[in-house]
Amino acid sequence: MMKSISAAALLSVFLGVSALAQTNASAPPRDQPAPPAAGEEMAPPDQAPEPQEDVSPSLMPVLWVSSVETMSTTHGPQLDIVRARGFTSTEGWQKGELVPITKGTSSDGMLDLVFVAQAPSSASTTTGFPGIEAVFTIEPGHPYKGVRVHSATNRVVVKAIPGYAEGPPPPDDCSKCVGKYFVAKGGTPPSGVSAADSIREESLPKMLHVIRESDGVGKIDSDPNRLTLIIGEDGRIVIAVWD
Repeated sequence: MMKSISAAALLSVFLGVSALAQTNASAPPRDQPAPPAAGEEMAPPDQAPEPQEDVSPSLMPVLWVSSVETMSTTHGPQLDIVRARGFTSTEGWQKGELVPITKGTSSDGMLDLVFVAQAPSSASTTTGFPGIEAVFTIEPGHPYKGVRVHSATNRVVVKAIPGYAEGPPPPDDCSKCVGKYFVAKGGTPPSGVSAADSIREESLPKMLHVIRESDGVGKIDSDPNRLTLIIGEDGRIVIAVWD
């Protein structure tokens, strides 16, 4: 009877060890994930997200300042305010602002500001000059008697606070110059070509890049305030773009 019990106990232990061995053999290691069930796809391993570049909008001077007004508040504490209006070269400029470049007290008592905005990131054809404006507040107790507001191609000066000044009219926006004959500074239109069918260099913005038939493009850079003209073999403008 004791032998039977011992044999049965040994058989039970043996079977238990064998089953445990089989279970451990079929189970995955603790540090590895279980294999996917039938019909399921293995999930990709966790990956650190790729760092994204922090691309901030490019601040550039606007093309033209058309007017500047300075005014003072009537209730204390008194603040002096500068309001500037101007034009951008193309559509797509945003968030105009006036940025001071004067540090401390200037030698002539003037505050110099640059009229800037967020420039578009790509080149654009000529479509006219959109308007833009910006406001700047001067803190109480400042030492300035007037302001100068600068753009990419001109400036407007207001010599007193309060005060107002206008700049000259902006240059030709070249929105209708494609197909016209280009006349360089000091030149004359071709024989038989009327003034309405030609465009003079003097009337265009100062920052001008003219590419004639025998010219290369030069440097490949970007400036949203630069007008690039490509001249055809017959002297007509075939492409006009702000780049």
